[in-house]
Formats: sequence, structure tokens, C-alpha cells
Amino acid sequence: MRIGQLAQLTGADIQTIRFYERQRLLPRPNRQANGYRVYETDHVEKVIFIRRCRSFGMSLEEIAVLQSFQAQPQQPCAAVNALLDSHIARVRTQIASLQVLENQLVRLRRCCDNERQSVDCGILSGLVEGGTTSANAGNPSFLPSM
Repeated sequence: MRIGQLAQLTGADIQTIRFYERQRLLPRPNRQANGYRVYETDHVEKVIFIRRCRSFGMSLEEIAVLQSFQAQPQQPCAAVNALLDSHIARVRTQIASLQVLENQLVRLRRCCDNERQSVDCGILSGLVEGGTTSANAGNPSFLPSM
């Protein structure tokens, strides 16, 4: 099959498939005499695997490690478990950070009602005031608690 067919079967963009090839997550396909790439069923399975891992937020490096375990099935899966445990820990950290961000945004939203003009907007004022010092740059925790 050609790259367009692979893309259609897997739901991946053609450029994404080429990117996976460059990153060596996907083996380079054989080429026909005319230069066209020829993909096999194995490529479909690998692209689906990569996309599934990406849907879980896994990095390309993590995917490469998992693929190495697929290629050597006699290895114990303890390292796979450790990789997933590490990924879960990062996801939990991200969730905690997003919850902090959500709380800060909610507090910022409470700084203004719909009855003001933008010149008096508490949200815009809060964003400007928070960016005036380097200590607050990128950290909206200066917002008043409500």
C-alpha cells in the first residue's frame, strides 16, 4: 500500500507518518522501482500503536522504549511497568498544575463582571498588574483570593 492508504487506514497524517519514519519509530518501507514507498500490514500496526501511545500523552522516547520491548518479547515487563508508573506520576503532576491554573483563572474571572467597560476590566487590570514585576511573570498567584 502507499502512504496515502496507510494514512487513511490509521487516521494519521501523511507528514506524521514521514516524521515517525525520520524518528525511527516506524521502519522505512521498501520502495518500488518508481520510488514509491510500499507499506505493509506491519506498518499499519506500528502506526496504530504509536498513535495509541500518543493519545496517552507518551513521549516519542517512551514509545521507542516500548517498541524495543515489543521487538524483544523475552524481556521481563518490569521495565514496562516502571515506564508506565513514571508516566502516570508525570500525568498526576500535570493534573495538579492544571488544577492550580484553573483556580487562578477562576479567581481572575471573578475580578470583573459584565457591566464594566474594558477600560475598567478587573481581568485586564489583574493581568497587567501581575506582569509588572519579574517575580510575578508567568505566575498569576498574585491574584486576590475571593
